[in-house]
Amino acid sequence: MSRTVGIGNQDFSVIRTNNYFYIDKTGFIKEWWDSGDHVTLITRPRRFGKTLTMSMTEQFFSVHYAGRGDLFEGLEIWKGERYREIQGTYPTISLTFANVKEPNFEMTKQRINQILTDLYNENIFLLDGSLLTDQEKEYFKSVRPDMDEVTATMAIHKMSDFLSRYYRKRVIILLDEYDTPMQEAYVSGYWNELVTFTRSMFNAAFKTNPYLERAIMTGITRISKESIFSDLNNLKVVTTTTDKYEDSFGFTEKEVYEALEEYGLYGQKHKVKRWYDGFTFGKTKDIYNPWSIINYLDEKKTGAYWANTSSNGMIGKVIREGSSRVKEEFESLLAGESIVTEIDEEIVYNQLGQKENAIWSLMLASGYLKVKRYEAGGDEHGGRWRETYELELTNFEVKIMFQNMVQDWFAASSSSYNDFLKALLSRDVEAMNVYMNRVALTTFSYFDTGGSASRESEPERFYHGFVLGLMVELSDKYILTSNRESGFGRYDVMLEPKRDDLDAIILEFKVFNPRKESNLEETVEAALEQIKRKQYSASLAAKGIPEKSIRQYGFAFRGKQVLIGQGDCPE
Repeated sequence: MSRTVGIGNQDFSVIRTNNYFYIDKTGFIKEWWDSGDHVTLITRPRRFGKTLTMSMTEQFFSVHYAGRGDLFEGLEIWKGERYREIQGTYPTISLTFANVKEPNFEMTKQRINQILTDLYNENIFLLDGSLLTDQEKEYFKSVRPDMDEVTATMAIHKMSDFLSRYYRKRVIILLDEYDTPMQEAYVSGYWNELVTFTRSMFNAAFKTNPYLERAIMTGITRISKESIFSDLNNLKVVTTTTDKYEDSFGFTEKEVYEALEEYGLYGQKHKVKRWYDGFTFGKTKDIYNPWSIINYLDEKKTGAYWANTSSNGMIGKVIREGSSRVKEEFESLLAGESIVTEIDEEIVYNQLGQKENAIWSLMLASGYLKVKRYEAGGDEHGGRWRETYELELTNFEVKIMFQNMVQDWFAASSSSYNDFLKALLSRDVEAMNVYMNRVALTTFSYFDTGGSASRESEPERFYHGFVLGLMVELSDKYILTSNRESGFGRYDVMLEPKRDDLDAIILEFKVFNPRKESNLEETVEAALEQIKRKQYSASLAAKGIPEKSIRQYGFAFRGKQVLIGQGDCPE
């Protein structure tokens, strides 16, 4: 009989006590302990078992779980007597920032202060007796939701001191989802304030802390050393490209196939592989997203389970507001192609809008991209060392997620956007103009960064995003290809029909140039002339599409104003 799948359970003891579905990952404890690393930062995509791993690690080491070896009986870690002897013997501080998702710095600070206050309330027994001096007791009582920043940034350090004296043993600190507040700070615009606060806290907790035995931090990204880890030279960083703990997070293909067999779903393994396989950690490939797998075992049908567990707000923001080149490469990814770029695993959030490869680094760390090929080296004359990655979308589930994200870009004008598509398919140029102008008016500024982008680049950001929308919305009817140039050059789009009853469509986008044109009508004519001069229809005709079935449109942009004109087509 198959085990019950307990969806959403991240408490190790609950899963073990109730015999819920669980794949043994306790080998991580042995590997980590044997490494001797003082402070370990492990980055993995969301919903990859980080929180459950931290719960497992806490309940193995914490003195609060002394005598609870039953939780680990029959698992890998319990095979070694040496490890059985240390179970439940360390004072442990376990914190999570997973729910710190506030819109401004003050609220974020209050939320972190509350987490620290809860930590002190859990250890209120330390105020009894003479372990703490009167001054230390005053500090203890000063840890409150409204405490000042100095008190807050020292709170973990001071609790380490108190607990190590009480138990006469240095402490283990576990901090889950350390970077969640940082991501929210980037999206909401209070990055610099939070960096200063966090850097002080982490320095006190993990660097200048003589009461620390070992520590683990988990997160999605490796935030740059210069941002918050500048003083932590004792930090061991384990990213998705690192060999350590390769199979400790996520499910291997062998583990997935065994689970499918247990639940009578082995015959669906090829469908499951297409949807959920594709992650690579270190040199280990064919890692599956555990959240989607356990939901599939429970529901017994495929779905975008992992993709739908968060808003993906930061990813959506950096792509939507990204340069034309970013959108072009994203277009290639959605089309099933790959991109080649350099990757810097130290994410510099305030560079996401400036350095294009920072976006792909973020998407790789977040699990949305996988490495197809990797090359490293410098030239023979000692040139700059380069690490080049060929990247592609991780799997079908990720593709579905991004298609939904692009659709959401036009949610505010969904009625006008859908009406535009209907008008395009039905050859109604007048309606196309009406609805396209409504779409542009509503969503134009949505594609702007609100800061560094120049006014001239705004139309380009918009129509690159618009092309992605066409690609997603018309994917069942057309194959979209584009022949583009960066800057204000051409961006022609070809829609090749998948059915014989549909026309082929060529779209040419141009921004009004007052040095060359006196009005938008002339810009439209220039766009249509370029279609004709460049013979864009030739490739479609070569595929057997009759010339009378190839429609041509010129799109002229001036600010939020759009004019669309149709070229002559032989009847």
